[in-house]
Amino acid sequence: MAFKTDIEIAREAQKRPIMEIGEKLGIPAEHLLPYGHDKAKVSQEFIRSLEGGKDGKLILVTAINPTPAGEGKTTTTVGLGDGLNRIGKKAVICIREASLGPNFGMKGGAAGGGYAQVVPMEEMNLHFTGDFHAITSAHNLLSAMIDNHIYWGNALEIDTRRVSWRRVMDMNDRALRQINVSLGGVANGFPREAGFDITVASEVMAILCLAKDLGDLQKRLGDIVVAYRRDKSPVYARDIKADGAMTVLLKDAMQPNLVQTLENNPAFVHGGPFANIAHGCNSVIATKTALKLGDYVVTEAGFGADLGAEKFFDIKCRKAGLKPAAAVIVATVRAMKMNGGVAKADLGGENVDAVKKGCPNLGRHIANVKSFGVPVVVAINHFYSDTDAEVAAVKAYVAEQGAEAILCKHWANGSAGIEDLARKVVEMAESGSANFAPIYPDEMPLFQKIETIAKRIYHADEVLADKSIRDQLKAWEEAGYGHLPVCMAKTQYSFSTDPNRRGAPTGHSVPVREVRLSAGAGFIVVICGEIMTMPGLPKVPSAEVIRLNEAGQVEGLF
Repeated sequence: MAFKTDIEIAREAQKRPIMEIGEKLGIPAEHLLPYGHDKAKVSQEFIRSLEGGKDGKLILVTAINPTPAGEGKTTTTVGLGDGLNRIGKKAVICIREASLGPNFGMKGGAAGGGYAQVVPMEEMNLHFTGDFHAITSAHNLLSAMIDNHIYWGNALEIDTRRVSWRRVMDMNDRALRQINVSLGGVANGFPREAGFDITVASEVMAILCLAKDLGDLQKRLGDIVVAYRRDKSPVYARDIKADGAMTVLLKDAMQPNLVQTLENNPAFVHGGPFANIAHGCNSVIATKTALKLGDYVVTEAGFGADLGAEKFFDIKCRKAGLKPAAAVIVATVRAMKMNGGVAKADLGGENVDAVKKGCPNLGRHIANVKSFGVPVVVAINHFYSDTDAEVAAVKAYVAEQGAEAILCKHWANGSAGIEDLARKVVEMAESGSANFAPIYPDEMPLFQKIETIAKRIYHADEVLADKSIRDQLKAWEEAGYGHLPVCMAKTQYSFSTDPNRRGAPTGHSVPVREVRLSAGAGFIVVICGEIMTMPGLPKVPSAEVIRLNEAGQVEGLF
């Protein structure tokens, strides 16, 4: 069976001028700053004018643990937004921007798929409006100013062994994980060990996505801890006098980007923190702006619900005062079969037993999301190879968990294929049954917060952490950071820290390798297992097939 690729479908899109999309939301043309004809930024002045207005209802789209079979979380987010508009609701979509690293590495693009896409697809997956370049520049400006300060006499008495601020670039490059800098003699400074993270793991990215306005942005940038003195006292970005210039570099990047779906519905695409090494949600400013402009806002959180949804609830909603009305968990028959032990090459054949065997992964995500007090529905993202018996098995399992699973065909049919889910979401959101609360209070000790997530969300028996890590957490508590939430950095492929343990494992431990203070973003990063803050490219990266065709069009961004 031959299907058009995502990029072929996107290329045929009947896009409307971006001013028309803004008009749908009541954004005057003078408050849209166009980047070409099909994307624009929304002015800070207009966003400020919305303060005090009524909020729409916030819908979270999350998923089971990702598998190589693909779940289609962004596709479902876009499809649901289109579906809500189709049934007469004024809905806005809020998703993250794509990182060049995964685009040229594993994924090849991230703007939805099939007939549930956001366009312009090529630009969104490449340079877009330059936000990530601005974040990279602001981050590395701070890096340069730290080393420059040390070179010109080190008035702040920074211990060069304790510079915690690394450099970033928006590409997967394992060779840069650990490097030596300032080699080559006196003129180049004092040699020390350093390294690179990927831009989406930068604290500057997290700050941009959590800041409420430019004033808050500069304050948070100033709060970044960049190094320590010999007496272990912290040195902040504002001590280096970098916060003002960093804010200047980020002033346009702070403004949300407005684009459209294939069905010409509005979508904000803004920010892009990774969900396995950061908090994995689009920007607070985009979500809050959308809530003032639409009756419904459909947003997604990265990877599975154990990472993205937990951080959405415990970090983003806590910090921004958001109250989600309902949650959608995306699952596929194919992924259930993979969780049930079927190899990727064998997913085409019917295997109801494997589906049933793989369903506990979904069941645990349902229970976890419900534990935050948010009503849940499961979206079965349909693939043409799914059989009626396999779909029925998933529906029956979900019913046993006290929820409903709805078959969605938005990839093939756009909004017409997801009307049932849209109506169910409206029913849940209008029922007022949401009683949202994070799973731990601010005042809980930091290590106890880590244990709460590990035991309640991952179903681990224990958290393993050296005395040095526990002492570091205690020191941060004494320094006034004990109220911060924790951001768990672990593999997205499993509830455990072992990416090969599929399903719903129990009896495992969560080893904590390192903890990092993100004082500007306002959370503690807890690095577990073998997770990397600078990914590497796979053996055969997507970059090998991305090219321009004879017509000058991009190929390979699927």
